[in-house]
Order: sequence, then C-alpha cells, then structure tokens
Amino acid sequence: MPPKFGTSGLRGLVTDLSDDLVHGYVRAFIAACPHGGAVHVGRDLRDSSPRIAATVIAAVRGAGLRAVDCGAVPTPALAMAAMARGHAAVMVTGSHIPADRNGLKFYLPSGEIAKPDETAILAARDAGGAPDAPQGAFERDEACAARYVARYAEAFGPRALAGLRIGVFEHSSVARDTLAEVIAALGGDVVRIARSDRFIPVDTEAVDPDMRAALAGWAAAHRLDAIVSTDGDADRPMVTDAHGAMIPGDLLGPLTARHLGARVVVTPVSSNTLVEAMEGFALRRTRIGSPFVIAGMEAALQEDARARVIGYEANGGFLLGFAAQGPEGKIAPLMTRDAVLPIVAPLAAARAKGVGLAELAARLPPRFTAADRLQGVASERSMALIDALRADPQARAAFFDTGSAETGIDETDGLRVSFADGAVVHLRPSGNAPECRLYTEADSAGRAQDLLARHLERLAARLSAA
Repeated sequence: MPPKFGTSGLRGLVTDLSDDLVHGYVRAFIAACPHGGAVHVGRDLRDSSPRIAATVIAAVRGAGLRAVDCGAVPTPALAMAAMARGHAAVMVTGSHIPADRNGLKFYLPSGEIAKPDETAILAARDAGGAPDAPQGAFERDEACAARYVARYAEAFGPRALAGLRIGVFEHSSVARDTLAEVIAALGGDVVRIARSDRFIPVDTEAVDPDMRAALAGWAAAHRLDAIVSTDGDADRPMVTDAHGAMIPGDLLGPLTARHLGARVVVTPVSSNTLVEAMEGFALRRTRIGSPFVIAGMEAALQEDARARVIGYEANGGFLLGFAAQGPEGKIAPLMTRDAVLPIVAPLAAARAKGVGLAELAARLPPRFTAADRLQGVASERSMALIDALRADPQARAAFFDTGSAETGIDETDGLRVSFADGAVVHLRPSGNAPECRLYTEADSAGRAQDLLARHLERLAARLSAA
C-alpha cells in the first residue's frame, strides 16, 4: 500500500519513499507550518535513514532555511533541541515497524503536529509546497544527545540509581548509547546486552514470547535489577523487573506521575484503569495517539497554567507538562513522547523505597493489561469488522468470549467492550501501520493474557476470512 500520512507522520515502504516524495512532504511542511527559520533533522539506525535524512536536509536548504543536522539521536532529544531554539524538526524514523519501512515525524517549534497541521500539510503538498530559494545555511549539532543526557543527570543526580545493576538491551535502538550514559550518570551499573548491526523492529506494546524468554534469561544470567530499552526511535520505553518480566507502559506512566508529584493525568482510553483507583490524580481520557494526549494536556493548562499535568500512553511514552522537581534539580517540560523519563523515574522511586520494580508495581491497584496486534491487515478491513460488531449486540456476543455478560461499550477509539467480571477487550485499527490492535484488561495477569490469546485467534479467523 502507498505511504500513509497523518499526525504520526509519513510511513511507508522504503522502496516507495522516493527522494521526490520525501522532498515534497518536507516542502509542504515548510509551507504550511511555522518553523522559526530552521529545521533540525535527526534519524534512527535503519539502513535507509541516512539517505532519507540527506534528502530532508537538501529540501530544507533548498527552501532557503537553515538545516541543523543532529545525526542519529532519540526523537525526544531532537524535539527538545529544536524546541529550545524555537525551530521546527523532522525525525527520519519508522519507529517500531519493520526495517523495510521508514518514515518522517514532523515537529513545530511548539512540539508535535496536530490534526489541523496535518490538513494544512496535505493542502500545501497539493499546491506544490514551499518554492525554491537561495540555499539555506547548514550546521551540525554534535551535542544534541549530550544535552538530553544532561537533562536527567542534572535532575536526578549521581546517586539516584546507585547500587542497581541495570541491563541495557541495545538491539538497534537509536538511544542505546544515550540510555547507557544516563544510567551511568545516575550511578547505575550498566550491563550492555545484544547490540545489533541490523535493524530490529521492537514494539514495546507487543513483545513476543521468544523475546520475553530472552529477557528473563538475561536477567538471571547477569543478576540484574532491571532491563531497560526503547523502540527504534526512543519515544517508547521497555522496562523489566529483576526477573525479566515486563512492566507495562501504563504502569510506568502512573509510577512516573506519582514520583514527579503530578496532579492531572491525561491518558488514552486504552490505558490500564488502575490509574482511576489511585488517589491524588484528576484523570482525563482521550483517543489513542500523542496528539490527543497533548490536546488534553493543553486544555488542562489553559484552565490552570500552573497545573502539574502529565500525559502517557499505553506504550509508555511519557509527556511532561510542568517543571517537575527531581532529587537534584528541575526537569523542564517536554510535551512530546519520551522514553527515558518513564525508565529513570520508576527505577529511582524503587531504589528510594528500598524495593525492586516488581514490588513497586505490585503496590498499584490490581488491574492487569495485555496487548498485541494482527499484522498485515488493512485499516479498512479492521474498521469494517469493528463497525459490524459495534452495530450488532448479537454479533458482539458471538465474537467476544469472556464467559461474562457485556456491561458497556466505549467508542472513543475503536471498540472497547466491558464485561460484568471486570474484563475489558478493545479493538482498534492502527493509525500508522496495516495492523489491527488488540488490548485486554482483567483482574489478573494470566486472565488478561488468556483473553488476549483467545481474541487474537478470533480476530485472525475473522479478518483472514474477510
């Protein structure tokens, strides 16, 4: 299928992301959106990313703007650098999708693009985009990643993780060196694991059984207190406890929020409902996707400019909307998905309390989630099934297999069905890949996983027959 564009950016097969196509979208972005006179450009570690980044830089300079090459850096580090100077940014990444695909993420001087920006970019592309102009300047920002490390080193201090032995699953994450530097700066003992020269698509929301087994094996073999990693461009965290068991992103979010003293929490409808049972939070639910979370955070800040507001997604990406206080210093707001803060803060909180991550997570209200996706399914097919289930209670009764009566449906994003025994099953088409996403929630981890396996099988049967 052809490349797809939305608020998550441009995504498509590398073979379809021609120089002309990339050039056209970059010029449309420049024509439609504020940029502050410059565009910062970063990239992940895919083989195709250097070529695409060079095309982005050429398109920026050809429009008469300054291009700032930040090299291979985490997406939040790029966004932080560009926003600090009042500039736009383009990240070349396909995030967690396979290596034969890639894409672009666009950032305004104020942060991620929103739905109106998406519409404006498409209109500008149809109109031909920004015209050629005398060639703009070029510079390299060699310190982009170092400033990102300093953000956490200065806020948490050199003893925040002292005594902890932490594995960094390096794979092909663009943050693998940056993450190790952060942990070392905070006093942790870093053990580097499984560095890869080829790109490995790691989806932190859908870690397969083989990977889970490998994580458990590494944790035991290296006597680790935790294993940490990110997806390809480092805006989604991966964290395990001392046994190599995954700590889901929608647990990392509440743990981080509590450690930072947040009071307003904005999170999509798919996130674990345990946050609703936690004291001290005013909760706002949104559709799935960081633009919706950001809109919810901005609404809270419009109501109260001093609101201690944060956002997080079920994938663990964390957005900070206020100047939080770390053990050693302030943490400036960063309203784009970040993977490092929801790694560092729960680890620091666990160490401060003298417990492991597993025990810290076990102190949260007992609700458990699981998630996976059916790949290679066009969004239209997923949506047709969801529409059919939404419209027909009998069809839902036949499809959903929980052993309990339906008590309600939520159509905020896809179809989220609740049952009398507390189980939840949620279906939605992915917004940036040919996948149908499946989320489950229950009162035990085993029950959530069972619901996931059972409904993934049913989903495959229905969509394969469609």
